[in-house]
Amino acid sequence: MERRKLILVGAIALALATFVSFGIFNILRRAVLSGKDDGTAIVVAALDLNVGSQLQEKDLRLVKLPPGDLPTGVFHRTSEVVGRGVLVPMSKNEPVLESKIAAENGGAGLPSMIQNGMRAVSVKVNDVVSVAGFVIPGTRVDVLLTGTPARDSELTTTTVLENVQVLAAGQKLQRDANGEPQQVPVITLLVSPEDAQKLTLANQDGKIQLSLRNPLDNQEQQPNSVKNSALYHLPSAPVPAKKAAKKPEPPPPSSVYMVEMIRGNKRDEVKF
Repeated sequence: MERRKLILVGAIALALATFVSFGIFNILRRAVLSGKDDGTAIVVAALDLNVGSQLQEKDLRLVKLPPGDLPTGVFHRTSEVVGRGVLVPMSKNEPVLESKIAAENGGAGLPSMIQNGMRAVSVKVNDVVSVAGFVIPGTRVDVLLTGTPARDSELTTTTVLENVQVLAAGQKLQRDANGEPQQVPVITLLVSPEDAQKLTLANQDGKIQLSLRNPLDNQEQQPNSVKNSALYHLPSAPVPAKKAAKKPEPPPPSSVYMVEMIRGNKRDEVKF
């Protein structure tokens, strides 16, 4: 009798435990399913990404964010960005945005960083020209030219280009992580086609110098050219005075005299 009671109590306990477990399972299942619908999947960097690198599947992953917190230009599938080049350094878990990568089929490396209508031009530099190696990718510079204009024998320095973006230092497309200078033989600048011609001509016509700008200073000042006489405080050559134009002399008095003779209603002029 006692055994039957034990079996009955065990069966009831088992049934109750099964019922409770099933209820808990349903609650957890609904929570998981509701959690899957909470948020929108976007593409983020799975690791730190450098400028010029070509995105691969291993570089990307999907995370979910609330729809109201999504930045502009996000992607929702990794297939939309695989194969495109990185234009801006990205940290791990940073959203991959349209503005940070090259256009589709734009490739990777330096060509992908050149916007439509712009050109990349390299110039030879040394420690002095590159401001002791601190002209690095991402900085902005002015290009100065020192030479002798054809119309003037005096040595002159003029600002050829202002606020030009540096694309690369040597073959490096990004700056040193610690901000250290980079000693390189060439600097690549991003310029318009017209400025590319000016830069090439300046590189052949005289000696160029790069002037490093503060990244927040983007105002073009168009400074006047400076001649070497300005360094020695020499007086400017006097401007020759213009000679006053001679007034035309009056014609000499005529030696012919006219006499009018009146005879009745007839008039005659007689010269003497």
